[in-house]
Amino acid sequence: MRTAALPQTPPGTPPVTPAAHSVRRQVLDVLASMRFAIALLTVICIASAIGTVVKQGEPLVNYVDQFGPFWAEVFGALGLYRIYSSGWFLTILAFLVVSTSLCIARNTPKILADWRTHKEHIREQALQAFHHRATGVLAQPLGEAQAAVLGTLAQQGWSVKTQRREAAAQDGVSGGASSGASGGGPIGAGVMIGARLGAANKLGYIAAHSAIVLVCLGGLFDGDLIVNAQVWAQKLQPFKGGMGEPERGRLGEGNPAYRAQLFVPEGARSNAAVVNLNQGMLVQPLPFEVELKKFSVDYYATGMPKRFASDIVIHDARKGVDKAFTVEVNHPVVYDGVTIFQSSFEDGGSSVQLKPLRLDLGTAQVARAGQATQAAQSASSVAAVVGGSPQMLSVPAGDLQLEVTGLRVINVEDVAQAQKSPAADGAASGGSPGGESGEASGNDVRGVNLAELSKHLGSGAKPAGNKQLVNIGPSVIYKLRDAAGQAREYQNYMAPVKLDGQQVFLFGVRDTPAEGFRYLRVPADEDMSVQGWLRLRQALNDGAMRAEAAQRFGRMAAPADRADLQAQLGGSAQRALDLFAGAIPVKPGQPMTGGLPALSDFIEQAVPADQRERTSATLVRILNGALFELLNLSRERAGVAPLSPEQDEARRFMTASVLSLSDAMFYPVPMVLVLEGFVPKQASVFQVTRTPGRNVVYLGCVLLIVGVFAMLYIRERRLWVWLQDDGAGATRVKMALSSTRQTLDTDREFERLQRAVLGATAPAPAAP
Repeated sequence: MRTAALPQTPPGTPPVTPAAHSVRRQVLDVLASMRFAIALLTVICIASAIGTVVKQGEPLVNYVDQFGPFWAEVFGALGLYRIYSSGWFLTILAFLVVSTSLCIARNTPKILADWRTHKEHIREQALQAFHHRATGVLAQPLGEAQAAVLGTLAQQGWSVKTQRREAAAQDGVSGGASSGASGGGPIGAGVMIGARLGAANKLGYIAAHSAIVLVCLGGLFDGDLIVNAQVWAQKLQPFKGGMGEPERGRLGEGNPAYRAQLFVPEGARSNAAVVNLNQGMLVQPLPFEVELKKFSVDYYATGMPKRFASDIVIHDARKGVDKAFTVEVNHPVVYDGVTIFQSSFEDGGSSVQLKPLRLDLGTAQVARAGQATQAAQSASSVAAVVGGSPQMLSVPAGDLQLEVTGLRVINVEDVAQAQKSPAADGAASGGSPGGESGEASGNDVRGVNLAELSKHLGSGAKPAGNKQLVNIGPSVIYKLRDAAGQAREYQNYMAPVKLDGQQVFLFGVRDTPAEGFRYLRVPADEDMSVQGWLRLRQALNDGAMRAEAAQRFGRMAAPADRADLQAQLGGSAQRALDLFAGAIPVKPGQPMTGGLPALSDFIEQAVPADQRERTSATLVRILNGALFELLNLSRERAGVAPLSPEQDEARRFMTASVLSLSDAMFYPVPMVLVLEGFVPKQASVFQVTRTPGRNVVYLGCVLLIVGVFAMLYIRERRLWVWLQDDGAGATRVKMALSSTRQTLDTDREFERLQRAVLGATAPAPAAP
């Protein structure tokens, strides 16, 4: 087989490159394609789902705790923590706007052209190709039949156009119309009626796609796009919190669109809102000042807040106007184009009085309070402000920096659940304080901490047991930072809480914010005070008082005529108290620990394995008896009546005190700061927004509703009726119906039209 030779390119001829307009056309075809727009919309939907699942705008440490260091860094690099303001999301949104706009620009002329025409130029023979078609004869002449059909269609709301056609000798065009004949030969004259109903279906496409463009434009305009553009154009320098505000860290007062946070304490005013960005923060000055007169909050019976309200006054120096408003959740205030929302509330600088309780002092040191500097410090109160400047506290291990971070006036807890949780053993936790373990720093700033999330999942049946929601009173949260900069966080409650039938004070501590607070349970005495337990702790730190309590126990536990047995029991009690107090090591050369773990280590080292159970029971009884004598001894020194071992209250107090004293050996610092008094001061956090694109989004939403309704619920129908004189004074009729969707309603509608046009005796529709 011979093949044709390809033409040879002359030497030196440059390679043929596609025309520039061809490349542009290809790019426009891709951008304007429906597949490209749907792909972009799919990516945006996936990104929005991620933004719904992953909390946006949280501190980085929260993401590290949730995902781990590696994935937290990866997700941060992808911009998942601020998806809606990330560059790639805004770029995709912009491409979606361009793609949808090109789709509209390309298809709108065709849609409008089709919308204006009734297609009355259709050939008469083409009516035979429709599924819904019928033929018949009307007794009226052509003119009367035409008038009757037009009247019937107009009465039913059809838009109608007619075309009169003259006789033609062959298949061709006469009078600008197709005759409908398929071959040569003369045919009769006739009238083609083109009718249309439901034309709004075509406009639904334009409305729905225009809505997507408007919503995306409104989102772009009201997002961080304008702020980021100003940062780039004006070379602004976002700053980190606590680092001060640089000169170029302020946006203009006339910024057209922003979303910022405004913090205002009670009795203060401010106009410096903060815009949070990935790189830091920018100050957004408001054209007016917001003064917070009063913040109020109402609670449900469970203790959950149900209403936040801020009474504010807007001071507008430009207009010389001062206006009072009340801002509530879901009830914002709009002034001068700026919308003020009630976002949250925080502590605005409450004043607290803290009394240091020194756990490392003995009774003799406390007695010399007027001469000992440490004891004098333990008797003084510390005045602090929440969020204020740090203060220095002196302890034997070195100076500590006190930072008061929170005051919670109301703390509602499920006490029934707390009573079921066993106290954590200080020794088992490797030096952590005992008591109930729980997360006391919930999301709500009032400390309303109910059950964990897992308790709300699963079966909808009511779980066994009833909740006992109790307001356990105010609490203070503070940090103690050592010279190395390491800090622990503490939460101490002001009033005692009844747990397991015993009133106890809760002193919480945690090493990192990711942990839950671990609580030291200190039993309250008969005066609902911590002083009874504190006197016992101070007596335990005093070697002379431990010796005297051991001798008393020996005389009490042994007969009066058995001095040798009294001395033996006294020595055992002395040994148990010294080990429990951490005054002597379990074994020479080992570090001193104290508490019940010290007794356990002593038994393991000094007692054979087969005798440990019996010995430990005996040693615990000796310890309890000696501690009870030590308690009464401390009460006598303080001028308080001694307790009787026959009293149930005394036995419960003693049992709780033994566990608490053991756990207190592992308390991180030798000092507990007890909340003595406070003066609360609240602050409101407002979200201030200027969103001129909001009305554009609203218009887009209206168009979207109209467009979807038009496309789904409005069917476009076209009807053609061919009328032709039969030469005998009657009129032959052919009719056909077309619909965008073939449904049962279309069948019934055509039957009604057939009866209306052809009469009651109209034949059935012609078979396809």
